[in-house]
Amino acid sequence: MGVLNVTPDSFSDGGAYPSLDDAVAAGMRMVTDGADVIDVGGESTRPGSRPVSAAEEIDRVLPVVERLVAAGIKVSIDTQKAVVAKEAAAVGATMVNDVSALRDPEMAGVCADAGVQVVLMHMLGTPETMQSEPFYSDVVAEVKAYLQQRVEIAIASGIGPNRIWIDPGIGFGKTVEHNLAILRATGEFVSLGYPVLVGASRKRFLGVITGEADPRDRLEATIAVHLEAARQGAQMVRVHDVKGHRRALSALAALYPAETVQPILS
Repeated sequence: MGVLNVTPDSFSDGGAYPSLDDAVAAGMRMVTDGADVIDVGGESTRPGSRPVSAAEEIDRVLPVVERLVAAGIKVSIDTQKAVVAKEAAAVGATMVNDVSALRDPEMAGVCADAGVQVVLMHMLGTPETMQSEPFYSDVVAEVKAYLQQRVEIAIASGIGPNRIWIDPGIGFGKTVEHNLAILRATGEFVSLGYPVLVGASRKRFLGVITGEADPRDRLEATIAVHLEAARQGAQMVRVHDVKGHRRALSALAALYPAETVQPILS
């Protein structure tokens, strides 16, 4: 999954695509580099970020989604808002990547009616508050229990089990040790029986580990943790740097052909 943030304030690529043509070209380039799906986001969820209005978010993402879909590209909409998801699905987005896991009371119904795939992610609090002293007694067990609960809500709302993905939410209300514990336990999330998406790309905890302050200098660390997640059965990784990941994952698949799987994006 290639990350395409059409925002001015995302932590790594905010403001990188000042025009519609720039954003579309970036998405198409990621597909050429090996992305299976492009995740288009119009609202930053970096720590401390504040929400934007639905109207502004729609203005940012809809033209990009339309153009990418018209080019035959599979598109995911990265949003917490049901109205944004509905508009994106109407123009061809086939996946909703919801970091709030259906907290918007209208989101489950929108996704069920549209027949899209849905990513349910764990987040402690909100982007504005999530990194304010996050605490867990057992981070793996608590995140697993939360995701199982959200899956049950999704199914009860009419979202088919075969359209549900789960994401443990690396960096969303977690310390460095919490993130590492979750990554070490990727197989525990796979055991829930739903395809797992992992998104550690360029995140701050990797900078703490490597000493790299600039998110763009965290490629090698990102690939390392994503390879381990894939080895344990994660079916997709959400990345800024597609080409390097595609090459690394190809090598991993050659090493462990029986343990790695292809993304299921039908």
